[in-house]
Amino acid sequence: MSDLLDRNRRRVALAGLSGWRVQNDRDAIEKSFTFKDFNAAFAFITRVALKAEAMNHHPEWRNTYNRVDMVLTSHDVAGLSERDIALAGFIDSITVD
Repeated sequence: MSDLLDRNRRRVALAGLSGWRVQNDRDAIEKSFTFKDFNAAFAFITRVALKAEAMNHHPEWRNTYNRVDMVLTSHDVAGLSERDIALAGFIDSITVD
């Protein structure tokens, strides 16, 4: 379990991420990724899946050909937590904007 981020920690954490946006309708962050082709997108999904499983923290995502849309939120605290920030940081580290 992780704790819900307070306003100050949320602001600092989001400033340290690249391109993640807070969703308008719930306490979650989202980002879309575009790759060269389906194989590259699927390789990305696989890397994220392995990290997410190791963290026991699983993103919501949708894949259409070379595009992956991802949402991070912590259901156990009904909002954004340190685990979301950590997973987003990992995702940023394996992608190039």
